Parts: sequence; C-alpha cells; structure tokens
Amino acid sequence: MSTATSPSSSSLCSGGICWVTMHTKGSPCCCSFDDYKLTTEWLLNQTAHRPKVAVICGSGLGLLADRATNKQTFRYQDIPNFPISTVPGHEGCLVFGLFGETPCVFMKGHFHLYEGYSLCQVTFPVRIFKLMGVESVLVINACGGLCSDFQVGDIMIIKDHINLPGFAGQHPLCGPNDERFGIRFPCMSDAYSKDLRALVGQVGQELGVRDLIREGVYCMVSGPNFETVAEARMLMVLGCDSVGMSMVPEVTVAKHCGLRVLGLSLVTNKVSLDYSREEKPNHDEVLEICEMRAEVLQKLITRLISRCQQQNINTH
Repeated sequence: MSTATSPSSSSLCSGGICWVTMHTKGSPCCCSFDDYKLTTEWLLNQTAHRPKVAVICGSGLGLLADRATNKQTFRYQDIPNFPISTVPGHEGCLVFGLFGETPCVFMKGHFHLYEGYSLCQVTFPVRIFKLMGVESVLVINACGGLCSDFQVGDIMIIKDHINLPGFAGQHPLCGPNDERFGIRFPCMSDAYSKDLRALVGQVGQELGVRDLIREGVYCMVSGPNFETVAEARMLMVLGCDSVGMSMVPEVTVAKHCGLRVLGLSLVTNKVSLDYSREEKPNHDEVLEICEMRAEVLQKLITRLISRCQQQNINTH
C-alpha cells in the first residue's frame, strides 16, 4: 500500500523485512491485494487464534472485548498497514480471544471519513478479516435516535441503511474491483442477515432486555458535526430511524466479501428535530451512555456469538 511519507509515518521490521505502515491520513490510495496479504500474514504469524467472528466496536464500546478469554492484543500502530484511531473512546487495538469456544477478533475502535482517512483505509481491516477466515462480522456503534419511539439507551437492530456519502461518490467499492474479494456489482438489499437479526430478538427475550431492543433503518452521514435540525428532518422524510457517522463502509465491504453481517446501534442521544429544544448532543454524552449499557451489550454479544456457533447458521 503506497502512502505519502509524513511525520506520522512509522516502519515496522520483522524477519529482515521492513514495511512502511499506513499511519498517514488522507491518502487517496487503492489498497492492493499484496497489501492485504502482507498484513494478514503478519497477524497469522503473531497469533495462534483463527477467528470466525469479528466484532467492530464504535465509540466507547471497546469494553465488549473484556469478556473474551485467552486474549492477545495488538496495537494498531504495531500492525503493518493499519490506520490509527484518533477519536476519544476508540482505544485502537485488535483483541483476539475466545467467547466460549468461538474464536473472535475485536476491533476496539474503528476509522472514519472525518478523521481524514480514505475509504480504503476505513475498510482495510474487513478484508484482513476475510483473508483470516472470519465468517461473520458484528458491527456495533453509537447513533442518534430519529424515531420518536426510540429512547436513549435503546439498542437498534439495523435492518437496512442509507449511505449518504455513497450518494456523493464516497463509496468503498469505487475503483478497480478485485474478484478475489467479490463481484463488481454486489447486491445490498440483504446486507444484514435476517437470521442474525431474529437471533438478537430471541436472545434479548432470554436476557429480559427485549424492551430495549428496536429495529430500524440507519443512515450514515460523514460528520464530524452533529446534524442540523433541517438535516434531521430531511432524514426523517427519507425513512431513517437513526443516524451516525460510521459503519456503513465496513458493512458494504463485508457484504462484498461474502461475509454474514449483523449491525447494532446504541441510541446515545435523541436527534434534535425542534428549533426550540435546549439540549445539545455532545461526544461525552455518547461515551456515558455506552458505559451505562456496556454490561447489557456484553451479555447480549456473548450469548449471540455462542448461539451462532451452536446453530451453525450458514454464512449467507
């Protein structure tokens, strides 16, 4: 992967081979298969774990990895070609471990357009997971609630999404298509696994938290500002139930790679739809709600991963 040399660039040497790691932002690069292969081989040489499930954790949600056993952690800055998380609440490390008998990998923090990264950098880890043998991807983020029925602290199962940056040409599949990952024109009408979505409801019922679980349409905006009232009203008209600044690129690439996807959004604030409303959203509030719901989410994800393994649901 070619990146411009900058003060933030670093190199990592192992076995006589030196790599310039992708610690620069804003590179309009298109990652090559060799870039993905190099990073994958480095990780496979560093860990005995062979994950089947990848969990991508958004702001304040990295605590979900804490219940894993036999853990092995790698800082992003130590992994060849990996970007670095710059957002508060994104710890910036890969955690390999076991949930029950299921080998998993957790991203404690992910990457965003608003940090200055290109979409090939934002989605770089997903293709690494594919090459490592991952079959299912769980993407969990914080969102603002648009639907009037949603309350702060609710957990929304994502049944569909609207990719606003994609409408403007900011799409992770733009550029040359590598058939080794997927076809040129992937179908996205079934991006989120129906089986996994149904399983969330079942597990929520078993845990006694079904009242916290909603289902809806998520909209991605590029950020980093929270939405204006006019923008929020427009999103309501478009049929959006929640809005956030991440996740859709990773979901798109995961689906392109043939991975099974589940998306969950934690409602951390109510989006303002009224000019007279005094409350203003802020990132500290997002992190507080994530901490409040950490235990519920940990239990939910733990049982979800275990149940997926037991039922051996097909990866489609």
